[in-house]
Amino acid sequence: MGPVEYIKATVERYARLGHDPYRYFHAGKAPPWAAFRKPLSDSRIGVVATAGAYVKGQVAFHHKDDTSFRRIPKTAPLEDLRFSHVTEHYLGAARRDPNSVFPLEPLRRLEREGLIGALAEDLLSCMGGIYSQRRARDELAPALAGRFARQEVDAVLLVPM
Repeated sequence: MGPVEYIKATVERYARLGHDPYRYFHAGKAPPWAAFRKPLSDSRIGVVATAGAYVKGQVAFHHKDDTSFRRIPKTAPLEDLRFSHVTEHYLGAARRDPNSVFPLEPLRRLEREGLIGALAEDLLSCMGGIYSQRRARDELAPALAGRFARQEVDAVLLVPM
């Protein structure tokens, strides 16, 4: 299997769904640099993955500007992870190896080995293919930031899909 042509696949998928052509976000300037102030071994790490992961029993993501997120307990069994995403090309690989898009087992191993202080109790997942940049910025980002603040995380690992 060759590489997934993600941008081409996304453009084609949105066209099939009847959307205007997808406009990828381009930042006007780089975000300000912020040096990390404590060792990872003393830090609580949050995770947000844009893979549309959810746990068996939770509601799957829908594909039209779904700005919700799912809380996935760090103790969730890997076999209970499910995936729903606007780009279907990667779902087979994600279902065969959930760690490829939601690295639950490697992160738990880092925690056990003391390389990170702790994982947040809930890891977060959202839909990466949100058409509305405004809704992603104004709804999803503040909701994720609020959840990370409540979990008192020191740093967040972003796992893009």
